[in-house]
Amino acid sequence: MTENLNLVPFVSVENMMKLVNAIGIEPFLTGLAAYIEEDFKRWELFDKTPRVASHSKEGVIELMPTSDGQLYGFKYVNGHPRNTRTGLQTVTAFGVLAEVDSGYPVLMSEMTILTALRTAATSAVVAKYLAPKHAKTMAIIGNGAQSEFQAMAFRAILGVDRLRLCDIDASATDRCAQNLARFGFEIEKCASAQDAVLGADIITTATADKQRATILNDNMVGAGQHINAVGGDCPGKTELHADILKRASIFVEYPPQTRIEGEIQQLPEDYPVTELWQVMTGRAEGRASDTEITLFDSVGFATEDFSALRFLRDQLERSPYFENLDLLADPDEPRDLFGMLLRAETAERAA
Repeated sequence: MTENLNLVPFVSVENMMKLVNAIGIEPFLTGLAAYIEEDFKRWELFDKTPRVASHSKEGVIELMPTSDGQLYGFKYVNGHPRNTRTGLQTVTAFGVLAEVDSGYPVLMSEMTILTALRTAATSAVVAKYLAPKHAKTMAIIGNGAQSEFQAMAFRAILGVDRLRLCDIDASATDRCAQNLARFGFEIEKCASAQDAVLGADIITTATADKQRATILNDNMVGAGQHINAVGGDCPGKTELHADILKRASIFVEYPPQTRIEGEIQQLPEDYPVTELWQVMTGRAEGRASDTEITLFDSVGFATEDFSALRFLRDQLERSPYFENLDLLADPDEPRDLFGMLLRAETAERAA
């Protein structure tokens, strides 16, 4: 990477794909997961605030900032479920990592692909602490853009090798199954969510509609299952019947954000939940018994994006998959920005 602080390394979508494929999808996910877990274990160092959201009837645009005192990171991300009707992505994102001491950015990257990877890696890291022992079968309800990443992360980190897929759009299930066919999964395509959850150790819900939905009813969830609720991630958008929440032990990233955006927005504000960092540092218990229902109420938090950007920056130390952007002004005299502009005009005329 460049040592010129006025040039900012930038990872484009093309280079992100090249980097992931060069490292390997599963090694990339396991490496990323390690950074996510490491940062959860130093949770108390981070500035923490719920994401700054601008909501509209069509979707949401959000900024997700945090800092550990040495580095500062933020992500811009949108969520527009109807985009697929016009051939656009539901979620797009980019992010920046900067040094706190100077304020200079040290990395800029696409984060549409990177967010899909970090969301899946986070789910699998959490499942290490909450899923039943020796879990091998996962139901994935909602076979959109996140589904294959979830499957690969759970395979890489937990050894899950049996998938039960379900989506209201059968073509989405067909695509998901086809994309995953070469990775050695045993895959069953299910006609309903009820069929999909039968015999599953882990249930992942990853639907996209921005509304209160009931993807899982109370009678569909049995003793000992772990629910990885990924799709409910903004106000008014949920996937689980409230009765499931009352039966489960609930684990969250950052309660002030999750109570606004997660499944627990259906519950009283003082309803007890456990923070993941406490589980990962041994301050709180994860799964307590084989019959316990555990629920990861996943909404995504800024520290996870920070971890992803930090992991990415370290990979670029030995990777050619980036370009340097001339993003920051570099006047000969720091106070003479106007003079820099004039000299550029003179040089252009001379050329």
